[in-house]
Amino acid sequence: MINNDSERPAADVVRIGDCTVVLSSREVMVVGVRRPRRLTPKALGVLKALMRSPGTVVTRDELFAEVWPDTLPTNDVLTQAVTQLRKAFATDEDAGTTYIETIAKTGYRLLVPVSVVDEARGLADAEETGADVISDDGAPRPVTGVPAKRVASPMRRRWRRIRRYVLLAIGLTMMIALLVMAALLVQRERPATAVEAAVEDGTRVIGSPERPYRLITASAGFETYPTLSPDGSQVAYEAGMPSREGNVIKVQTSGNAPARVLMDTPDTYSDRFPNWSPNGRDIAFARFGPDGSCEVLIASATGGALRHVTRCDGTELLSFDWTPDGRGLLFGSLSGKYAHRGIRTFNLASGSWSALDYDMDPDSFEYAPRYSPDGRWIVFVRNPQVGDLWRIPAGGGVPEQLTNDSAEIRGWAWRSDSRHIVFGRRVDSEARLYELDTRTHTLRDLGLDDAQSPALSRSNNMLAFMHRRAQFGLFKVPIGADGPGVPERLFASGGRDAQPMIAPDGRQLVFSSNRSGSYSLWWADLQRPESLRPIEGLRPETRQIPDWSRDSHHLLVLGRDEHANPAVFEVSPRDDQIVRLAVPAAQPLQALYGQLPGQMLVVERDEDERMRLSLFDRTTTPWRLLGSIDGVSQARYDVAGERVLFTRLSASGLWSADAALTPQSIRQVRDDQPSRWRYRAWAVSGSGQIDYLSNRADCATAFARLSAATTDTGACLDAERLGTGNGFSASPDGSAVYVALAVADGSDIGIMNLPEPTSSFFPAFSNLMFMKGKDPS
Repeated sequence: MINNDSERPAADVVRIGDCTVVLSSREVMVVGVRRPRRLTPKALGVLKALMRSPGTVVTRDELFAEVWPDTLPTNDVLTQAVTQLRKAFATDEDAGTTYIETIAKTGYRLLVPVSVVDEARGLADAEETGADVISDDGAPRPVTGVPAKRVASPMRRRWRRIRRYVLLAIGLTMMIALLVMAALLVQRERPATAVEAAVEDGTRVIGSPERPYRLITASAGFETYPTLSPDGSQVAYEAGMPSREGNVIKVQTSGNAPARVLMDTPDTYSDRFPNWSPNGRDIAFARFGPDGSCEVLIASATGGALRHVTRCDGTELLSFDWTPDGRGLLFGSLSGKYAHRGIRTFNLASGSWSALDYDMDPDSFEYAPRYSPDGRWIVFVRNPQVGDLWRIPAGGGVPEQLTNDSAEIRGWAWRSDSRHIVFGRRVDSEARLYELDTRTHTLRDLGLDDAQSPALSRSNNMLAFMHRRAQFGLFKVPIGADGPGVPERLFASGGRDAQPMIAPDGRQLVFSSNRSGSYSLWWADLQRPESLRPIEGLRPETRQIPDWSRDSHHLLVLGRDEHANPAVFEVSPRDDQIVRLAVPAAQPLQALYGQLPGQMLVVERDEDERMRLSLFDRTTTPWRLLGSIDGVSQARYDVAGERVLFTRLSASGLWSADAALTPQSIRQVRDDQPSRWRYRAWAVSGSGQIDYLSNRADCATAFARLSAATTDTGACLDAERLGTGNGFSASPDGSAVYVALAVADGSDIGIMNLPEPTSSFFPAFSNLMFMKGKDPS
C-alpha cells in the first residue's frame, strides 16, 4: 500500500484534463477562471491516488487506507473530498462530473488524462512580459503564478495529444492484463453482490428496486436481538406482544413461514436475549420479573424442556454466549446481587463457575464476550458506554485491542472463519454494520443503513440483523408540581433530531440533526423560529452533548477534524465562528466550561485506554492541569451548587465533587441512577435540579428528579414514544425540559447472504482502523 503522506510526487505541476494543478500549493487552475481554486489536504490526497492510474477504479477502501491512515472515518469525509474536487475542476458548462466518475458502492475513477508540465522557463518569461499563456485547447488566459504553455505550433500540440493518448492506452492495456491475471488467480469471476450493487446513497440497487436484504418481520412494534440457527435456516428474536406486558422469544424460518412463540412467558415477565446453541438444539435466554428478578434459562429450540441455569438478579447489561462445545455459557461482567468484574464460564453439568485469567483494569466492565467458532479466541466489548472491541486467547492472557474509537457498538458477531467480525456502530444519526478483519485490523462498511445487532450462522454466510429506522423530533415538555405536562413539538421535519441543548438565556437552542440531508449542528432563537439554520463547517459527534457558556455566547462541541480525529471546538453560533481548541487530551470525549472563565472540564480517554475527568486552566500555553478524577464516563457542572456531577464506568449511580475536583470532596449522590447504559440521559438545570430520563415496561419515557433523599421512579413523560439516550437539557429555572422523542419508530429483523470478505483476496485494500504499531498475528 502506498502511503500518501510519505510519498512525494515526481513533479509539482501536472495537467489533469484541461486544468493545471500545483501540488505543493494545492491550487487548481481552470480555463476561463481567473483565480486558482485551493484544495484541502485530504482532497489533494484523494486526487493523488486517482491520478496515479487514470481510467482505473480506485476503491473506497484504498482511498480510506491511503488518505485517512490510522483513523476510522465515515463515508461522508470521502464524499466531501470528491465533491470538493469536482467543484475545483468545474466550469460554467460542467459540474466536474466529467473528471471524476462514481462507481456505485465501489469507488471512484479519474476519466481524463494526466501529464507533467515541465516548462518553468516559459512561465518565467511570461511573468516578466505579462504575456498571456495558452491552454491546450488554444484559449488564452492570464498568468496567475501557475506554469502554463506558450503558443506552440499545431504540429507540436498534435504530437503532445497523440503521445498522451498512446501512454493512456498503454496504461489501460497493462491494467486489463493485471485484471485478467487476478481473475485467473481466484479461478472464478465473483458476481456483483446486492450490497456491492447498491448505489452510493444506499437507497436502491442498480437495475432492481430490491434491497440487498429481506425483512422477515413486519409488525408495528419492536423485534430485536436476533440469533441464527447454525445452518441459518431459522431465526430466534425478542418481540413485544400487543396483548400482554413484556417480551417473548419468537422463532421463525428465514422464509415466509409465520413465527411461533418459543415458550409461554408468565404475565408481566419478559424473555430477552435469545442465543442459539452450537448444535442447533437449544436456545438460552434471560427471563426478567416485575420485581427485578432475573434468571438465565435454556429451552429446546422446538419449545420444550425448559431448565434453569443461574440467577442474575439486579443485573444490568447482562450478556452471555455458548461455549464452542455447547457444554457451558460464557458470561460478561455482572452487577447487582451476583456481581462479578470479569469474564467467566458456567458449566451446565456441574453448575460451577470458572473465571478467565487475564489482565483487567479495576474500572473495566466486560460486555458481550463470544468465543470464536474455532474456540481459539474470545472477543468482547470493554466498557460499552464508550466501547471498543478487545481480544484475548480462549485460555486467558493479555488482552489485545482491536478497535480504538470509543464508539457506541450496537452488537457484534463472529464469521464462521473465526477471523472476521461483523459489528454495529452508531454513525451520526444511524447505526451501520461494519466488518473487521482481526488479523490485519482492517475494516469495511457493509453498506447497510439503520442496521445493528448482527447475528451470523456458524456454517454459512447467513446474516440476520435488527433494522430500526426511527425518526426523532424535538419537544419542549413543561415540568410542574404534578410532573411532566403535554410535550410541545418544535421545528417539525422529516429528519432525525437529537440532543436539544437550551442556553442559559432560555432563548437559544442547538441540536444535532440530519434534516437537511447531511448531519449538522443546528441553532435557533426560540423567539424567532425563522432563525433556524445549520452551523456550517462543523460535524458534531452524536455521543456527547454540547455545553453552553454562562453568558450564552459560546458552545463547546465535540467533533472531528479534517483528519477524522476527535477534537473540541468552541462555537459562537450567532456569528458562525468556529475555533478548534488545543485540548491536551489523547482522546477527548466531552468538554464543559468550569467554574471560572479560563477553566475547562474534559472527559478523556488516555493512551492507556483509561477514562478520566480533568480540569484545565486554558489561559496558559500549554494548558495547565489543575485536577482529575479517574473512571468518569460523563460529567455536568452544577452552577447553582458550584460542584461537578459525574457518572462512572464501574457502576451505576451519580457522584459529585467540588469545582476543583479535590479527592476529599467526592461524594456519591445516588447508587442506582443513572444506569450504566443511560449514563448520558440526565441534565442539570440552572437552579441545580437533576433530571433523569429512563424507560419502564409501562412507560416509554419516564421522568424523575434525582436527589439523595428520593427513591421515586418518577412520572411518565410519554407512555408511547421513546426518548433518545444521548442527551437532553433543562431550562434555566427547571420549569421545562427539551427532549428528543420518537415520532415514528419500530424495528424488524432483516436477513441476507453476506458476501465473502474482500480482504481475504486483497487485504491491503481495506480501511485501516485506529491501531498503531500492533502486530495482529
